[in-house]
Amino acid sequence: GAEMISSISLEAIGVACSDETTDLTTGTAKATFRMPYALTVTGVRANVNTAPVGSTIIVDINDGGTTILSTKLTIDASEKTSTTAAVPPVISDTALADDAEITIDIDQIGSGTAGKGLKVWIIGTR
Repeated sequence: GAEMISSISLEAIGVACSDETTDLTTGTAKATFRMPYALTVTGVRANVNTAPVGSTIIVDINDGGTTILSTKLTIDASEKTSTTAAVPPVISDTALADDAEITIDIDQIGSGTAGKGLKVWIIGTR
């Protein structure tokens, strides 16, 4: 007989944390939203349309005010994506409940040139 193959589909929630053209600034709760469903987080990533120069962009993701990352999300200097970061993020809280309040902090923006157009993606399974 034919084997049943179960596939788990990934969900991705993308959030804009700034406009497209203004230099990023540091601060807490640069974006706030509530989870549309419960999610088990398997990955996080960030991207910008203007790369930071001089230092990394550092982003934190919080669930109800508490970080979900033991190693924060970074975009290296002169890069536009976190997927190539020298230090990958480490997720310490993978369980996001339905309707949980998620806030995104920008801890660092680049030193010579600030990044612009920050998006953060939370990837996981329902």
